[in-house]
Amino acid sequence: MPRKPQSSSWRRKHLVCRGVRGATTVPGSSREQILTSTAELLERMVQANGIEQEDVASAVFTTTPDLTAEYPALAARLMGWRDVALLCGHEMAVPGGLDRCVRILLHWNTMRSASEIEHVYIHGAANLRPDRSELEELRRQLEAAERK
Repeated sequence: MPRKPQSSSWRRKHLVCRGVRGATTVPGSSREQILTSTAELLERMVQANGIEQEDVASAVFTTTPDLTAEYPALAARLMGWRDVALLCGHEMAVPGGLDRCVRILLHWNTMRSASEIEHVYIHGAANLRPDRSELEELRRQLEAAERK
């Protein structure tokens, strides 16, 4: 028998795991630039949400294929994140996609609702997260194209 979904009042009183997203661009492709940009992004994500390291279950770091000089997760290790599970990977190489981009997805144990999470997009990555009105317009365009 499937479990009944928990109410929002239940979630506000109990710990749940939420995703916190962030992205930034790196000014170049050197090891130092990757680590500096990743550390800046991670620090901003932590500050914006009041995240404590011991509440982070895991973190996924991705880079565009043009960033290969260092694993971005090393920036977290250098910040003292020794007990958090970290994983690195490459983003898909989509035509017209953003170059030299680092993305982070934190899995954070919190009592906050999803709408209370602040996702952080900085530098050239600031335009990666369209607002909902832009998404709705894109959906309409795709539906119109399918009808043709």
